Parts: sequence; C-alpha cells; structure tokens
Amino acid sequence: MSEIIEAPAIANPFLNHPYSRKRVRLAVSLFYFGQGVCFASWASRIPDLKASMQLSDAALGSVLLALPLGQLLTMPISGRLTTIFGSRKMLTIGAPLYALALTILGLATAGWQLALFLFLFGVTGNICNIALNTQGVAGESYYGKPIMTSFHGAWSVGGFSGALIGLLMVNLHLSPYVHFCIVAALAWLHIGINYRYLLGWQKPKETEKPKLFTKPQGVLIQLGIIGFCSMATEGAMFDWSGVYFKEIVKAPQALVILGYTSFMIMMATGRFLGDKVIARYGRKRLLQVSGIIISSGMFISVIFPFLVPATLGFMLVGIGVSGIVPMVYSIAGSNTKVSPGIALAMVSGVSYFGFLMGPPLIGYISALSSLRYSYAVIGCFGLLISVIVAKISAIR
Repeated sequence: MSEIIEAPAIANPFLNHPYSRKRVRLAVSLFYFGQGVCFASWASRIPDLKASMQLSDAALGSVLLALPLGQLLTMPISGRLTTIFGSRKMLTIGAPLYALALTILGLATAGWQLALFLFLFGVTGNICNIALNTQGVAGESYYGKPIMTSFHGAWSVGGFSGALIGLLMVNLHLSPYVHFCIVAALAWLHIGINYRYLLGWQKPKETEKPKLFTKPQGVLIQLGIIGFCSMATEGAMFDWSGVYFKEIVKAPQALVILGYTSFMIMMATGRFLGDKVIARYGRKRLLQVSGIIISSGMFISVIFPFLVPATLGFMLVGIGVSGIVPMVYSIAGSNTKVSPGIALAMVSGVSYFGFLMGPPLIGYISALSSLRYSYAVIGCFGLLISVIVAKISAIR
C-alpha cells in the first residue's frame, strides 16, 4: 500500500516564499471563492437561458451533460499539465479562461451552441479545479496545519454569493451575457491582484517523466470511492431535496426549499470548522464519524418524514459531507509516490463521477420503489465511507 503522509507541520518546500502564510491562505481562498461565484452565476441563469432558447426539460437535460463531459474528458490531461507546469502557472492561466468561458455562455442562442460552450466551460473549470486543489495542498503544507476544508468553505461562500448576485441581476433585468461579463471582470481583477501570492510546487524529479495515464494505486482508488460516495450524496441533496420535501415531507410550498437550505448552510459551516477538528482528532477519525453522521441524517429523514426531523436529518447530512472531499483531496495530494496533480486528477475523477451518478440513481430507485427508499440507499453510502476508511491504515 502506498504511503500517505499528512501535510508537514515544520519542514516544507516553501520556506523561501516571500509572502506570509496568512496572505497566501487569503489568496488561495479567494481563488476558491471566485470559482464558486463563477459557477453559481452560470447556474443562477439556467432558467433564463432555457426560456430564451425555448428548450424542453429533456433538451435542457441533454445540453447540461456537456459540462460534466468536458470536465471528465480533461481529468487526466489537467493532472499532467499541472504536474509539468505547476499549479501556480496552470491556475494563473486557467482561472482567467474559466471566467472568459463564463461570458461566452451568455452568447448562446441555440441549444447546440450552449452545449458547445458548456463543454468549454467544463474543460476550463476542470483545469482550474485540479490546479486549485493542488495549490490547496501546497498552501496547507506551507501553512503547517490542516486548512483544506476552509478552502472548500470559501467555494461554498462563493456559491452563495454567486446565487445572490444572480438574483440581483435578474431583478435589474440584465441579460445573462451582461451579468456574466460583470462577474468575469471582477474575477479578472481579483486574479490580477492575487496570482503573485500563489505557491509553486516541487517539480517531478528529472528522472521522472509525467505520463498522460498513470496506473492508479490501490489507495487512490479507495480514496476515490470515498469521494464518490460523498459526492453522490451531495448530488442527491442538490437535485432531489426539494422534491423530497414537497412529495414525501409534504412541506408547505414556502418551506419546500428548507431542506436544501439547511443542508447547504451546515455544509458550509462544517467546512469552516473542519480544520480545527482535524487538527485535534485527525483525518481518520473525522472521516469515520462523518460517514456515520451522513447515514444517521439520511435515516432520520427517511424514518421520520416530517418537517422538523427531516430538516434535522438534512442538517446532519450537510455536516457529514462537509469535510470528506477536502480531506480526501488533501490526503491524495500528499501521496509520496504520485505527483499531486496526477493524484488529484485520479481521485477527483472517480469522486466527480459520483456527483453525476447520484441524482440518476435516486430517480431509478424511486421509479422502482419510492423516493424514501432511494434516500435510504444513499444513506448506506455513509456507512461504506466509514468501513473503507477503517481499512486504509495509512490515513492518520
């Protein structure tokens, strides 16, 4: 089994970096925040783009697949590029391109155009994602203690902010293109200010040549499965929580969004608190407990499908998933046998597949039985996380 190490507390490769740890942490956090704003800005205008192109639900569903397709197809390439050129350079290039791809989405006038532009949005987004999480691993090493979950918390806050900006733009009757241009301009401004504070990463040894496809290690596959279970749960909560509260919980129309909102708030809160918990109890114990919390929350909402207990259950699920993916990425990026970019590409590729498969799985099981049984199955994913973590002796 490959050795997995935690970010070192003292020795690290960034001792000669000219900027303070706090300034580096702020810069990396702002890149996470900016990516969250860009993604949420796009998501907030989907209804307007759908209406302007007169797309049916089925047609929109097909168009939306272009985004994850672009992300998945570029996973191995992104990891290789990050390994060759470093996360700082790739993020400095990728982040402006991601913002540019956002503006291009606003130019689409037909479904096929939107699909093409979404594919590009997915490609640039994945380049940013791999480089950004590699930079997060570097920042954690430079800082000398766990801070990865707070980086992902910054993404969550960016998502909230992007949604609020979208609501404002809609109320101001601004077109998606104008909206996206404003967001992109702000993103470019922040990139121009903060890119200099990003960290370089150790280059591969001269005897090592980065490969486009690297044989996956067993421990990375296990980490990927943990990420798969967590992101499948996230996907199920994102896409089906409103339906669950409407059809199963029978919540009043004004409270249908309560499940989703409570989940998101607790997930963001958990990410900002997670670093201190990791420092005190370690990643292994927290991952195991997180899996149990996910299952407990899911089963509470299934066994007691009423407003108060279901809301409590969704809050527990939010806390449970909050730190899993950041911890998995941090562990993968600290692998001593594979470069951070390639390791993160492997693990995030498997993990993201869970985000894609979770919502359809809910739908298929629901069609065969009911939505409650679907959520019960997702609840079992939390138990699977705890079992797998217990078997990975290298996680501390």
